Order: sequence, then C-alpha cells, then structure tokens
Amino acid sequence: MTTFDADDVTLEEIEEHVWEIAREDGMNTPARVLASEALLEEIADDDTLGQIRNVTHLPGVQRHALCMPDGHQGYGFPVGGVAAIDAEDGCISPGGVGFDINCGVRMVKTNLTYDDVRGREEELVDALFDAVPTGLGGGGVVNGDAETMSGALSRGLDWAHEAGYATRDDLKHCEDEGMRPDAEPAKVSQKAKDRGRNQLGSLGSGNHFLEVQRVTDVYRADVADSFGLKADQLVVLIHCGSRGLGHQVCSDYLRRIEEEYEEFLADLPDDNLAAAPAGSDLAEDYYGAMCAAINFAWVNRQLITHQVRETFADVFETPWEELGMELLYDVAHNIAKKEVHEVDGEEKELYVHRKGATRAFPAGHPEVPSAYRDVGQPVIIPGSMGAGSYVLRGGEESMARTFGSTAHGAGRLMSRTQAKREYRGEDVQSDLQEHEHVYVKAESGATVAEEAPGVYKDVDEVVRVSDELGIGDKVARTYPVVNIKG
Repeated sequence: MTTFDADDVTLEEIEEHVWEIAREDGMNTPARVLASEALLEEIADDDTLGQIRNVTHLPGVQRHALCMPDGHQGYGFPVGGVAAIDAEDGCISPGGVGFDINCGVRMVKTNLTYDDVRGREEELVDALFDAVPTGLGGGGVVNGDAETMSGALSRGLDWAHEAGYATRDDLKHCEDEGMRPDAEPAKVSQKAKDRGRNQLGSLGSGNHFLEVQRVTDVYRADVADSFGLKADQLVVLIHCGSRGLGHQVCSDYLRRIEEEYEEFLADLPDDNLAAAPAGSDLAEDYYGAMCAAINFAWVNRQLITHQVRETFADVFETPWEELGMELLYDVAHNIAKKEVHEVDGEEKELYVHRKGATRAFPAGHPEVPSAYRDVGQPVIIPGSMGAGSYVLRGGEESMARTFGSTAHGAGRLMSRTQAKREYRGEDVQSDLQEHEHVYVKAESGATVAEEAPGVYKDVDEVVRVSDELGIGDKVARTYPVVNIKG
C-alpha cells in the first residue's frame, strides 16, 4: 500500500486517487484527500493536510472529512474542503463556509460561434467592462434601497424575476431555484446590509471574473446535447459571490461564536474552525443569515447576467432572446446547507459544508432540475485565464464518496503576494492576447498578475481525478475568448 508523508501528516492510498489520514486522538472520523500523486504533492505544499485533519475534530462529522482535488490552504477549512455534520448533534461552522458566502459560478449559453466574435474581441470586452461594475468598492446595477435589499435577501431570484431581471427558466436552472427559504434577513446585521447595498450586480475583485468562452471539446455527446452545448459555441461564465455583505455576515458570527462558546472552541485544534452547536440559537441565527447571503449572491450573479444579455444585444444588434442566451446552470461554492444523506444505512439531516467545493448530484436525484434529471446536475469547473474550463455532470459515485460534491476550480498554487512578485499584469495581458488570443481587461495590472495562469493547478488533472472517481463526469471543455477581472 502506497503511503505519503508530509510534515506530521501521513496518508495511505486506500484506492486510486483516494488518500486517507487515519483516525487518531481527537479525530471523530478519518480524513480523505481525493487526488493524484501529482496533485497531492502540490496540496502538501501548504497547511491543507493539517487543516482537513483538524476538520475531523468538529462534533458530528460523518464518515470522513474530505479534501477535493483542487484543495489548498484556507481559513479553518481548506479551500476544497467538504464536511457533512449532524444537524441535530453536531455543529455548523462559518469557517467551513468561508467569508464569500455563495461565491459561485454560472454559465450562460448563446447560439453564437467563435467566428461571430473573431475580430470583435476588443469591442466586446470593452462593452462588457463598461456594463459590469468591477473592483473592491461600491457600484452596482440597482440601487440597494431597503425594499430591494429585503427582497434580494429573503427571496433571491424570485425577487429578481418579479423585478424584471430574470426569466422563469433562469430560476429553474439554478441550484435551489435561486432561493433559500430558510433565509432570515433580520439576522443579517445592518453593517452587512450597508456593505452590500451598493454592490448588487458587481464582480468584486480577486479571482472573480466574467469570461466569454468557446466550447472546444465535447466528451459525452448525449449529455452535452441535454445541456444544449456543442463544439465552437460561445458561452459566458460569471464567477462572483455575496461581496461585502457575505464577508460581514461571516465576521459577525465568528465574533459571536468566540464570545458565546469559548469553552466549545477550546476543544478544537484551530480557532478558525469556530462553530456553533447544532440546535443553539446562535446556530439557527447564523443559518438564517447565511441563507440570506446565499440569496443575495444569486441576485448579484443574476443582475450581472442581465447586464451581459443587454450588452450582447447591443454589440450584435440582436435581442438577447434571439441570441439564445439561456442559463445553463448556476452552482454555489461556499455554502453549508441542510441536506438529507444516507449514513450507515440511515437517512440523516446534515449540514453539508462545501468550502470551495461544488454540489454534484447524479442523474435521478430529486433536487436536480427536471431538464437534467435524466443525465445529472451540471457542474462548472473554471480554469485560469490561460487554460480551459470544464462542464461536468454529477457522477454516479458522488453521493457515496463525497456527499454529492466535487471540485470547484483549478485551485491556487501560489499566494496573491507571491504572484505579484513573479508576474507583471501588463506582461500577462500581452502574452495572453499575442499567444492565446485571449483579451483581458481589469481594474489594475496587479489583479491580472494575481490571477496569472501559472498561479493555478492544472485544471485538466483536477477534472481527470473527478471523472475517474465518478464524482463529476467530463461533458465539455471551454476556452477563454475575452476575460474581465475585478
């Protein structure tokens, strides 16, 4: 049996691509890392392995804590961490969700081909950059007055549809139809609301982006056909989250947990795992606030979608409906939802924490939209600006292996600070345009440097592992045409 040693962590390969950290004192379950040897070498470069081992110390963790193939060091949980925790006798951890609640990604289809945009890339990237607010500060698509904020936080895409920014089909092609009914806007602080008020319909900064892509490869033609994808088709990928509102919700509840559950935290190996016991008022308050932030993020991506549709209509002088700009799917990354899963032959309600991980439900699951139920939930895996992205479908092994989860992207290899030391944004932009025919526009060169292709793991390898484990099956590959960074 192959073993892998990294500092004080030893892993044993129990089957191909599945590495286990055995249960030791204080661990409630083993931990597992899903990775090839090449990816494991990269994952071991930071504290990811120690963090996923620490997650097993949380009360109520079921089966095993998991690190997806794109895993890297995060806050409390590693990014790429998945933990399903008993919703009655366990806990819920803001650190297992993250600061950017419902950071997620959606894909919008078109009936355009690459030839339709060739030679017009600069026109399109400039128009999109003008239409979609980017960067750290404020600026959004709508005025976040009290009524708007209340609707977005409580009703998500249902509010966006009523306000004229979404179609009924948009709701049908979004995880949870774009609304968490457990949302409690009253549990979101005024400070959080104020931070989000002027950010509804904005990309933000960091690794968030808007990218026009072309479909380069189709691997499962029948599934691609069900998804409405074909070779050379143009699609649009939108990646962002809940902006300052979600960040403040996380900060607020971490502070409350530290104040109210000091003894509970004392038993954990890392304060950043801060969690509220299931059934406590604090756990319920956080869940209601988190669900409201989830709704806010879905509205944020929907408003950007509205701007993208209107921009395409202007650039191509055709109504967006005639351009076939329908939503393929929208998936959440940083989230912890109550879901029912089978554990040891018994159905249990669990808080499924997906920190930088994607839900990947298989064909036949009742929560997969009816349009895709026969083939499985669409899963979108973004790569870097210089690499392809992927569309997967939830694999048949996902429920048994990962509580219906897979990776959420390529995963960082390099910190933002290190990236800015090693790359110049202007050089990255010119190289991508000259050699890859990818047109990038951003608020600053530093943002581009932070997101240079060399900063990320090999997305092809991440997807290969997911596919071979049967947790997310390859359907199609896409490649960037134009990219907007915050």
